[in-house]
Amino acid sequence: MDIVTVKIETSFEKNVQNGNPLLYKDAIATSMNLEEGQVIDVVTKQNKFIGRGYYAIQNKGIGWILTREKNVPIDSAFFEQHLKKAIDKRAPYFKDSQTTAFRVFNGEGDGIGGFTVDLYNNYLLIQWYSIGIYKYKSWIVDSLQKLLDVDGIYEKKRFDHNGTYLEDDDFVSGKKADFPLDILENGVKYAVNLNEGAMTGIFLDQRDVRKTIRDKYAQGKTVLNTFSYTGAFSVAAAVGGSLSTTSVDLANRSKQKTADNFLLNNIDLTSQKIIVEDVFHYFKYAVKKQLSFDMVILDPPSFARSKKHTFRAAKDYTNLLKEAIAITNTGGIIVASTNCATFDMKKFKSFIDAAFSHQKERYQIVEQFGLPNDFANIKEVKESNYLKVVFIKKLK
Repeated sequence: MDIVTVKIETSFEKNVQNGNPLLYKDAIATSMNLEEGQVIDVVTKQNKFIGRGYYAIQNKGIGWILTREKNVPIDSAFFEQHLKKAIDKRAPYFKDSQTTAFRVFNGEGDGIGGFTVDLYNNYLLIQWYSIGIYKYKSWIVDSLQKLLDVDGIYEKKRFDHNGTYLEDDDFVSGKKADFPLDILENGVKYAVNLNEGAMTGIFLDQRDVRKTIRDKYAQGKTVLNTFSYTGAFSVAAAVGGSLSTTSVDLANRSKQKTADNFLLNNIDLTSQKIIVEDVFHYFKYAVKKQLSFDMVILDPPSFARSKKHTFRAAKDYTNLLKEAIAITNTGGIIVASTNCATFDMKKFKSFIDAAFSHQKERYQIVEQFGLPNDFANIKEVKESNYLKVVFIKKLK
């Protein structure tokens, strides 16, 4: 494919020259019909070379800079080199027998924006975020097969409308897995499925948070896990010696999947409640029944809709915290988490402050987390450092 030169709008020059590899939607000045995956040389309006990359429409922008050097070919060797560097960086994860699931390649954080690669036991999952990067699939798959001895590869195509998942058979190559597939995370077992819709059953970016709950906060505590999905936080708490866990999620599938994760770890289900219900409805029920907990975990999606509620993290997190504060025991912990990329940690802490002020309660932040090390990100792309988790102690 020939390389096409594109000019960048003056207002975007500084951003790209300062190291941001993401080309935002209005960045390209030249009006032309570019193909998805087209290799482009990005220049200023004065024809000064900025970088070489590729054109791809995704929810973040319309392409990525891949190199700042003028004559570097974007070929199979280029992808292999970047994948190898990322894999080498994660050598300690590959050697850790207690953790068999982690991120192997994290898009722009590892030098090529637009796709990620995760390891689940001995299977790889590639997530593609544009048709443009998907054009390079064969080079990427071939490189991964060369660099890693895995049983098979699966994929998620996330380039349907607004970056949503494209329903498909997600098997790519190698040997098909028997699902559910068991993975280990810091010695705890979880069941995953790489070929059942958009999600796998666990969010790998919360690994450090689950370990902290298990090792430092769960012992002898009553735990409420809201928006619980497959109960991973609840399982971590139970392994850590919690007195009881209550997992609440609106999705019917959550009930069996949560129970399966408990049973995988030989946890007696008699002290674990699994409730299929709207979380906001459950909060009202808990207040009415005068229920309270030593630990409340809040990890809502950035956007969620039920019959009665629409939740948007940027607008509604403060109200969610107020509900949690009301049923948290004095001296208890609220684990507040969000993956919403539209606000930063400072803004998130302002939600916490507003909620406690409204409830006339005092608090102390005792821990905070961002992304774990395998989720490499770069400061120039603020959206890539999306995870914010704060452990809040409710004071007397």
